[in-house]
Amino acid sequence: MSRFMIGLDIGTTTASAVIFTPQGEVVSEYECAYSTYHPKPSWSEQNPVEVEKAARDAITFSLSQSRLDATDIIGVSISSSMHSLLCINEQNEPISPLMIWSDSRSYPQAAIMNETYGKGIYENTGTPIHPMSPFVKLIWMKETQYGPYYEAGRFASIKEYIIYKWCGQWKVDYSIASATGLFNIHTLDWDSEALAIAGVHPTQLSTVVPCTEVVGPLSVKVADELMLTTETPIIIGSSGGVLANIGIGAIHDSETALTIGSSGAIRRFTTQRTTDDHQRTFQYVFTNEHSIIGGASNNGTVALKWLARQFSTLTKRDTIETIDLESLAATSSAGANGLFFMPYLAGERAPKWNAKAKGGWIGLTLSHNSADMIRSVMESVIFNMYEIQEALTEKAGPTKKLLISGSFVRSPLWVQMTADIFHKTVLLPKSDHAITWGAAWLGLYALGKVNSMDEIKQYIPIEKEILPSVKNIAIYEEHYHLFKELYVKNKPLFADLDRLQQ
Repeated sequence: MSRFMIGLDIGTTTASAVIFTPQGEVVSEYECAYSTYHPKPSWSEQNPVEVEKAARDAITFSLSQSRLDATDIIGVSISSSMHSLLCINEQNEPISPLMIWSDSRSYPQAAIMNETYGKGIYENTGTPIHPMSPFVKLIWMKETQYGPYYEAGRFASIKEYIIYKWCGQWKVDYSIASATGLFNIHTLDWDSEALAIAGVHPTQLSTVVPCTEVVGPLSVKVADELMLTTETPIIIGSSGGVLANIGIGAIHDSETALTIGSSGAIRRFTTQRTTDDHQRTFQYVFTNEHSIIGGASNNGTVALKWLARQFSTLTKRDTIETIDLESLAATSSAGANGLFFMPYLAGERAPKWNAKAKGGWIGLTLSHNSADMIRSVMESVIFNMYEIQEALTEKAGPTKKLLISGSFVRSPLWVQMTADIFHKTVLLPKSDHAITWGAAWLGLYALGKVNSMDEIKQYIPIEKEILPSVKNIAIYEEHYHLFKELYVKNKPLFADLDRLQQ
């Protein structure tokens, strides 16, 4: 009898396969990395063949090291990052690189749309007008005479391409479709206005299906390579953001998930279909009834990793680990002695949606030291996430429960900052496989092995609760208001700075 579920996550930099018991215990896991190429400034591309192979290898190696048979596997449920775009020819082969969410070449098109008809498109689709959006990427392709755009028989995300390669079907789940900027969150169908502007016909897009759709069977060749059978159910799943919420139990309206890895996001489920007047948040459909609302930041732990590289160069050490920086930051006090950092090293998505935003310290004096500099960088990441939370609260009401995940939870200092800046008790689940466990549980639900999505809460033990410091709350409230003002005052300079950096 089948006893194990595979959660597969096709992330921004790696494909990860984790084999779980139905109770959430990890049996085996394997991760395969792939490269991101930057042939020009602001371009971020991947090879779809490399990504698809990494997804296959992740499953194959996780199975081989677990010594399980194909008959032990209940099914495979898939998660993937959002906003990827691939041009496919009439022979169903890719004819362009995979443009991923961080590709910002379409900034000029986004800027013009934001000044004209962009607000109406955002209200229909829930996807902010930003270079991350496949809709905006398609406009860039159209306006710059991008060859593959005119040769394409269809346009697809990386998950759709992999499902076609494995199962021979062009299908897309609600969540990935919704994040294209081409899907109407009110009619639950491709948006005719967005398609007309992008120059795309509905027949060039995949069939939209529920996240519980079984898209198999696997082809014989792929089943053999994956060490599975053609009868193994393949569940289409959802996006990584949605599944991260599920995987840590942030399922109800008042439960918010904060995830920070290299980038960051804050999200919650809602049954309402309303967008933000200031376009600070996204809203992506999950099911007929539920959407996920929130915002994503480009600048998470990547900011501290960047700083670690600079310190390594300055000290001529091979490597300085971020944990070394965190230990030093702990010797500074809350508020970093009045030093601020604008964390927009990679431009920014929510709540600014400004791909040209820049980073830097404000307030440096001779009295500041390296500990203050490090701490200010760490605080800025959380300030930015809290600013997204403010917009989220306006649209969906206050957060009653804040659950966190991502690599930043390995830092006790960063976790305490989160509690202090959000002035909330922070819940830290024990598992560090939020996305893949969410995918696996969704697969179990799709196959009728569990009765509801809510039941996952029984299998997500909380490792600890972190209480905010009353003293630090007061300090951070004052600093946060100034942090927001710094962006407003410096925003007019970003375009000129960007021009000098080209």
